Amino acid sequence: MSSTATAPATAAAPPGPRRTPAVPLAACLAAALLVSLVCAVCVGSSGLGWGQVLRLLRAGLTGGRLEADEAAAYAIVWEIRLPRAVLAAVVGAGLAATGVAVQAMVRNALADPFVLGISSGASVGANAVLMLGAFASLGVWAISVSAFAAALLAMVLVYLTARTAHGLTPLRLVLTGTAMSYGFSALTALMVFAAARGEAARSAMMWLLGSLGGATWGSVPIAAVTVLAGLAYLACAAGRLDALAMGDETAASLGVDPDRLRRELFVVTAAVTGTVVAVSGAIGFVGLMVPHLVRMLVGAGHRRVLLVAPLTGALLLVWVDIVSRTLLAPAELPVGVVTAAVGVPCFLLLMRRRGYAFGGGR
Repeated sequence: MSSTATAPATAAAPPGPRRTPAVPLAACLAAALLVSLVCAVCVGSSGLGWGQVLRLLRAGLTGGRLEADEAAAYAIVWEIRLPRAVLAAVVGAGLAATGVAVQAMVRNALADPFVLGISSGASVGANAVLMLGAFASLGVWAISVSAFAAALLAMVLVYLTARTAHGLTPLRLVLTGTAMSYGFSALTALMVFAAARGEAARSAMMWLLGSLGGATWGSVPIAAVTVLAGLAYLACAAGRLDALAMGDETAASLGVDPDRLRRELFVVTAAVTGTVVAVSGAIGFVGLMVPHLVRMLVGAGHRRVLLVAPLTGALLLVWVDIVSRTLLAPAELPVGVVTAAVGVPCFLLLMRRRGYAFGGGR
């Protein structure tokens, strides 16, 4: 009786990580963002009920009539809470999108919008107003104008220092931005230390840690237009970003000029970062954490990442701002404290997650 040997079965390759379809995910995030904006307007320490807030919102949108005693409540909803919620969404979207761009530009998984020293430069400008009274003639616009001007100056200094005859290299950008950031931070610390008024130092620290408390309808359009323009550029450059992320030689072989693209990305990310920092202060972790979280969900393709990351950043910062102004109400926590409290454990969990390579295509 003969026996037939059974050949061992060939081991199948382990399946790759499942990816969430980007378009349905973006649609869900957009719906969640709209609901979150309404929640941000309804939640606060003034004692307004949800029904009253929703009625005031509807009255403002449709031109409905208001009672005489509702003028104060209407002002709280339309002049304080709503612009703050909208600005939080704009800033979150801008930080997340520029985080994606900077990580591709310098090919460094630890990069974020502040790695170029733009945020630290803006901090010097803002503190020059708070401590020294610079640009005082501009009134409520003084801090934003000074911070943005200092951010542009920091951008020029970093660019001129990092640029060589061979163009902008990722390593020189990171090293120059980091060195400039330390220098600007030291100058800011010196101004805070030498402040004659304790309240001015407290305001400076609040700004350095990020705050949306000064949001007005006047600050929303400039930030929104700049962020939308940056998003439009990045969406058009998504294919070139994929090539750049694979290295300069690979990008050049695919017809992409890495030096030119890096210069364009530098200007766009600096403009967006400088604008959002000027209206919200230095809010960390959004530009670092959100790109990695989105890549884990939808993959490393920049067309998908740039569709989902801005919505994720906007949604995150809207809820972070809700927590920052309600957790210890009527006191207000700096937004950057909350983003760090959320970002650190989330980032550590991402690092421990199997199957995800930071900044890679897996």
